[in-house]
Amino acid sequence: MKDYYYFLGISHDASEEDIKKSYRKLSLKYHPDKNENDVFFADRFREIQEAYETLNDRDKRKTYDQNLENHQKSFRYNIPPSIKTFTANKIHAQKGEEIILNWQTQNADVVKVLPFGLEKAYGERIFKITEFKDGKFQILLHVTNSLLHKTVVQGITITEVFENDGEKFRDKAEDLFRSQPKTAANPSGQPKVFRIIAAVILLLLAIYFLIKSFS
Repeated sequence: MKDYYYFLGISHDASEEDIKKSYRKLSLKYHPDKNENDVFFADRFREIQEAYETLNDRDKRKTYDQNLENHQKSFRYNIPPSIKTFTANKIHAQKGEEIILNWQTQNADVVKVLPFGLEKAYGERIFKITEFKDGKFQILLHVTNSLLHKTVVQGITITEVFENDGEKFRDKAEDLFRSQPKTAANPSGQPKVFRIIAAVILLLLAIYFLIKSFS
């Protein structure tokens, strides 16, 4: 059973004002329009909306709390969560290649497969990797028993492979000219090639002035 309080990051005795405050904060953070319609953020936004619509309505919240209590009583909350299986049909793949994940967990009321979001205690997900980071794509299974406040995590790393050396060279060359994420060290998000050129120029200038100082 979905834990709406967990979705909103609030306690089970949260006030109406606490619910609204958390909803406003999270809906702004995960709104698809602010995250380039990313699937992960879109799914998270729907979960937040669903939780708010239930907890913000007194009658719906009362019914939900009763169902949640009954679920918790029937659930073995005194046993730590565990991961029975977490597998992928391949750990080496090309961009756009289909990956099939399977998992099965025990004694957990909150199950997340990152970067996708909340899932059932067992299941299957089929997806395609559109982008690797440094040649890798990481998937994490988070399994939580919220009453015991215990979480178990297991990961799978998919490594990028190329059809041939030419494709690998082309991909690396394209990466040099691709705009980078904005950071404190690179506030304008300049491509790697610009920073390499700047570093080479600074090195040549340093060598020039060093030679000049000895002449």
